[in-house]
Formats: sequence, structure tokens, C-alpha cells
Amino acid sequence: MSITKRSNLFPSHLFDDFLTRDLMNWGLSNNSTSNTTIPAVNIRETADNFEVEMAAPGMTKNDFKIELDGNQLTISSEKSSQQSGEESSYSRKEFSYQSFQRVFQLPKDVVDADKIGARYENGLLQLTIPKKEEVKKRPPRMIEIQ
Repeated sequence: MSITKRSNLFPSHLFDDFLTRDLMNWGLSNNSTSNTTIPAVNIRETADNFEVEMAAPGMTKNDFKIELDGNQLTISSEKSSQQSGEESSYSRKEFSYQSFQRVFQLPKDVVDADKIGARYENGLLQLTIPKKEEVKKRPPRMIEIQ
């Protein structure tokens, strides 16, 4: 194994960013300043629910914390792991720490908070956030003239 010394004339992260970023999406919003990825989210509104899908492969359902405070929905995760060779004297040891937090404002007085459901399957966290009955869009109806 050789150790290579780099010159500080040009910071290496400039070249790394230039070579590894998608030029069409230079300002991706799911990349943080620490070069970690924040899970991408799809949000859909139907007549009865809000549906949130978050791509988070390699995690388990126990890695997530989902909290509703008023009309603020917070999805967060903290995960750390250690992998090592020999315990007493090792030639390589790697630490891994991942965390993220996504916060969403739900429409006020629209969500039925007691019926929110979540499931994690095949790398996809899915939340179903039902609307209150009184705010659901009702189909048109005919009014009889008396």
C-alpha cells in the first residue's frame, strides 16, 4: 500500500464535484453540504389521503423515527455501524454514520392524525396520511327542486 501526497494547489473536492456531479442537475436538492445524500421524496394528494414515499434503501423500519407535532411531520433517521477485522490489532477499521431529517408542513386542520399509517418495504418508506371526513372532496350531487 502506498501513501500519496496531494498538492493543496487545487483542492481535490473541486475535481471530484466536477467529475461526479450530473451536469444537468448541478444544484440537486437532495445532496447536503457534507456530500451525503438525503433520501428523495414523492408526495401525492388524492381525494382521501396524502401519500408520502421516501427512497431509503439498505435501512430497516427500526432505523426511522416519524413524528407529527401539530401539522408538522418529521421523518428522521440515525444509523451507525462498525466493521472491523481483528479486535485487538487491526489493519483496517471502518466507521459509518448516517443521519437525515426531513420536515413537512401539512395543511392545517385537514389531516386525521390518529389514522396515519407507515410501512417500509424493499427500500421504500410509505406513509398514508388520511384527510378528515369533513374536508374530503365530495362528488357533485343533484339537488331536487321542490
